[in-house]
Amino acid sequence: MRNAWLILGMLALAGVWLGPLPQLAHGAFFAHMAMHMGVVAVAAPFLALGIAGRSHDPVRRWPALFPPIPISLVELVVVWAWHAPALHHAARHSAAGVVAEQGMFLLAGLLGALLALTPRPLYAHAGHFPNLTPLEDQHLGGAIMLIIGGISYLAGGLWLTAGLVRGAVRKREAVA
Repeated sequence: MRNAWLILGMLALAGVWLGPLPQLAHGAFFAHMAMHMGVVAVAAPFLALGIAGRSHDPVRRWPALFPPIPISLVELVVVWAWHAPALHHAARHSAAGVVAEQGMFLLAGLLGALLALTPRPLYAHAGHFPNLTPLEDQHLGGAIMLIIGGISYLAGGLWLTAGLVRGAVRKREAVA
């Protein structure tokens, strides 16, 4: 199954990087964000599922280099830095910029997913709930964060999309 995850991750990257999105991203902000989310939220988790626990899993090989809080902060800084206007412009208008941005997004997303899928407990306080091992407790907490976070982002995205649709309908009615 791990090989299937790796293949899905590679296919997702190919779809994002070799499809129409890079060309569209030169003039469309939405295409650039679709690339970003395709790398961070689709390809990176699939690749992490394929790598986690294997001999080439960097978190397993060098656990001391991947403490969860500093790595999470690195991911936060990487994502926010590339949303600064100057770096965002570089990523939309130069090959080197887009390669640097997409590569950093992939690494940050991959490391974040590897930490979530780690085969070892990361938190000493986990596992004090009856019938849960520390690792099961940690994985359950991660699942809760993903579910609640996903629902909140979905709700926010739907609300914003509904506003855009209402605005477009109003414009169309005003013209007619």
